[in-house]
Amino acid sequence: MIRYFAALLLVLSATLSSGQDLQPRRWGHFPMDTNFAGVLYGYTSADLYLNPSLRVENATLDKHTAAFSYVRSFELLGKSARFDLVQAYQDGRWEGVVDGVDTSTSRTGFSDTALRFSMNLYGAPPLSGEEYLKYRAEKRDCETIVGAALIVVLPTGHYLKDRLLNLGENRFTIRPQIGMVHSRGPWSFELTGSVWFYTDNDSFFNGSTLEQDPLWSFQSHVVYTFRPGFWLATGAAFGTDGQSTLDGNRLNDYKNNFLWGTSLGMSISPKLGFQLTYISSKTLERSGADSDSFLLGATYMW
Repeated sequence: MIRYFAALLLVLSATLSSGQDLQPRRWGHFPMDTNFAGVLYGYTSADLYLNPSLRVENATLDKHTAAFSYVRSFELLGKSARFDLVQAYQDGRWEGVVDGVDTSTSRTGFSDTALRFSMNLYGAPPLSGEEYLKYRAEKRDCETIVGAALIVVLPTGHYLKDRLLNLGENRFTIRPQIGMVHSRGPWSFELTGSVWFYTDNDSFFNGSTLEQDPLWSFQSHVVYTFRPGFWLATGAAFGTDGQSTLDGNRLNDYKNNFLWGTSLGMSISPKLGFQLTYISSKTLERSGADSDSFLLGATYMW
């Protein structure tokens, strides 16, 4: 029972860390050959819900995250494109009452590295300098951008084969993504669809194999820009499927998750900006996780 309890906790906590996200302004138009470096601190508190037959009560997760990101914009095949890299260092603590006994464990280390390549297929031509500024002024009243992306999560995070709970997932995750943003005056409306594909974790505890079905997710955002560099966004997301299998046995953790959140971004100079974000997730199933996350980040451009 403990083995399956921990396996479910792993699946739930992995969903919190990388299964779904809620990020506005992902399909923005950047000047070419521009670099962005960012740092972020995040805190996540979650209640984990398991099948009552496992006799696990009051399962929780508290996680602190410090992350670094790098973004580079460039031209490819006559289109504007960008490359993103995100690496986090995390401290997580899981607690629960198993068969009436208080149980807890903690992990500290690097999480899996996330890479993203995206290209704007319609709108947002590759421009820089005065050409970029002139185009942005012309498109201030109405603009539509359509883009596609591929996210790859590498199994580089802290992972111990003899432990049931880890910060890394010891598997690759591949996520195709397509999105659109339509701007009219100070308002922007965004829609993104994606699907997560997971490779198997063949080095799960005691030599077991952990598999997961694809997870389908959709998110939308409304953004209001008060002035250049000062904006407010609110958004929602829904994820479904992603059921897990341990050594050929279904874990009955079919996912229907709803997320919503809000972000406030502000530039204090032409090159430096800050962002404050709150995200809440709720499971629509009997098993799953409810979480609250608070994030504060800063970005420098050159």
